[in-house]
Formats: sequence, C-alpha cells, structure tokens
Amino acid sequence: MKNRARPFTNQERLARIEKAKRLMAAEKIDAILMNGGTSPTYFANMSFGGGERLWALLIPAKGEPFIVCPAFEEDRVREVLTDSPFSPNIEIRVFQEDESPFERVAAGLKSRGIVTGRLGIEETVKFVFTDSVAQAAPALKIVSAIPITAGCRMIKDAHEVECIRIAGEATLAVYKAVYESLKEGMTQRDVSALVSAGYARVGFDGFASLNVGEYTASPHGSRTPQTIREGTILMLDDGCKVEGYTSDITRTFVLGKPTDRMKTVFDIVYRAQQAALAAAKPGAPNEAVDAAARRTLVDAGYGPGFKYLTHRVGHGMGMDMHEWPYLVKNNMFGWPSNPTLQPGMVFSDEPGIYIKGEFGIRLEDDMHITETGAELLTPTSKSLEHPFG
Repeated sequence: MKNRARPFTNQERLARIEKAKRLMAAEKIDAILMNGGTSPTYFANMSFGGGERLWALLIPAKGEPFIVCPAFEEDRVREVLTDSPFSPNIEIRVFQEDESPFERVAAGLKSRGIVTGRLGIEETVKFVFTDSVAQAAPALKIVSAIPITAGCRMIKDAHEVECIRIAGEATLAVYKAVYESLKEGMTQRDVSALVSAGYARVGFDGFASLNVGEYTASPHGSRTPQTIREGTILMLDDGCKVEGYTSDITRTFVLGKPTDRMKTVFDIVYRAQQAALAAAKPGAPNEAVDAAARRTLVDAGYGPGFKYLTHRVGHGMGMDMHEWPYLVKNNMFGWPSNPTLQPGMVFSDEPGIYIKGEFGIRLEDDMHITETGAELLTPTSKSLEHPFG
C-alpha cells in the first residue's frame, strides 16, 4: 500500500506555534512548558527524553522559545533541532547534574519579561517538575496548558485528516487479510504474527489486540490465553500511524456462521453507530452524539445507561489514539466541561453491546466533523458475515 501522505513541513509547525501564541493571549497565559508527551512533536518535531532529568521546551506568548536540558545532552538537542522549525541559534539553557534545571526555567522566563503572570504546564509533565518550577518561580501562577495544546491539536487540517484516513485504510486492509487467514485452533499469538506481517506488507507501524468468545464482552479484553474455535466471535481492535497520525478501528466477526442472537445484536450496534454519525454536526454538544447512540441501544432493550455500552461512544483522535475532546457527558471531566463539535475534529464512533459471560460486539470507525455534518473516514462493517464488504 503506497503512502500517499506527504511529511509535515516546518512551515506548518511554525503556523501551529503562532496559533498557540494567539490562544495564549486569549487565555491570558504568558508561556507554556512542555516536557514529554506528543505536544513537543506536534509543535516542534522534537521528542524529549530525560527520564528523571528535565528536558523542557518553553514557548512564550511574546518572545522567542527556549529549551532547558542537561549540559551533557546539549549536542543531542542540537541534533534534534536540525529537524525542527526553530533556528539553530535558539537559546538552550543547560544545567550540570548538581544545578537546578528549574532555576534555568525561571531565569529564561525572566529574561523574556515573565516574572509574574500565568505559566501553562502541558498535561503530561511530571508533578515533581511542575512543583519544582513553582518553587523556583513563586510569583508565577501555574495553570493548565490544555486550552492551548488541546485548542490547537483537536482541530485538524485537511492534511492531518488525510493521514488518519490513510491509516484507517491500511488498518482495514490488514484486518481483512487477517480475517481471510484465520483458522480454527489459532491463538492470540498466532493472530498477532499475522497482524505484524500485514502491517509490514502495507508499510506502516501498527498493532492490534484480539479477543475471542466470552472475552469480547470486556471492551479491552483479557490477557487470558484464548483459542479460536468454529462459531466463536472475535474482536480486532487498534490501528496504525501515518506521518504520526493514528487510526483506531474495531471489527467484530465470527469464524464460521454467527448465531441469530449475534446477528441481532450486531444490527443494533450498527444502528447505534449510524445514529451517532447522524447526530454529529458542527455546534452540537459532544454529549449529544453519545446520547443518540445510547438511546438506540436502550430502545432495543440494552440499557439503561452504561449497563451494556459500558464506555463513552467515542474519543478524540490525532497524533494520540485517545485525545481531547470526548463524546460523553461532562467530557470525561476535562477541558472544557461541555464542548461542542467543530469542523476539523476527528473522533472514534464506537458503540458496543457487552453481555457478560456470553459475547460482546463493538463497531468502531473514525469520524471526521465536516462543515455540514460528519463522515466516516473508511467504509463501515455492514454485517458479521461480511465485515469487509
């Protein structure tokens, strides 16, 4: 399978940084600090290591970014900078092993006129780092940077959406090949080998989890060894990455002939997925999408509440398989608490029915919010007998 997605350019990353600065001004955040996680890659094509040592990228709302890192890692940072949008002359503030990196952070901010005000911390930064920066710069108020990181990353441009679409197409191609290769007596390990071979063939890094029979009734399955038998229901989940953007697709099917009960449950889940898709429109509350899918299940006798659909109906997607915002009431108590759908957002659309002790069926595709509604980025499954058309 040919990768039709071009790499992202540093001009695109600089545009992301400029958007972040505009959001900082709107949110009255004077600078943001990023350490690990995906955000440094998104903004700067930089992946930080360090473990217990602080590596940090700081982006002020006004003024030039700077980096804090261990002195013995400076050469490695400069290597990373060759692929970033930053000038090779970006300021790097280093510290020796017996010196405080947090004082370097405070000094770098002070040199940019930031002594008081609000410092946003990216959500994956360790508490020990956040707490130590607060002690080194006590006049600063430490706040969450999620309005900046999520504010930028949750709205995808056409290139980002296309990468997710290609990842989904690759995932379905692998799933189809695995489905056509299944035989009675295979184990999860056997299927993992098929998945690995499939992704090697299409040319992307990906993985998938398999659950069999009664273990499909747990949304994330079980580590219990499982063997495929004739007539057993199977669930493949997860995805791959294209230019850093991920798919997340689930297909449920049967080796052999499904029972009438399995087919009935699948049809209900399919209708719930379509109900969620129909409810997804710009300006609609995120929770309305979950409510539409859940109402379909409850009306069919699979309720109330979270009794059979035990998880939210979807999550945001992008460079991380799960990111903001979420399709559920209260947005998983994240930021903001009651979001609305916006063009450019991408979500999983993954209703399911899980019947403990029997089986579970989930149907998951990736959904893009358009200017007028929503679209699934890949063809959905129409039945247990023909999961790939």
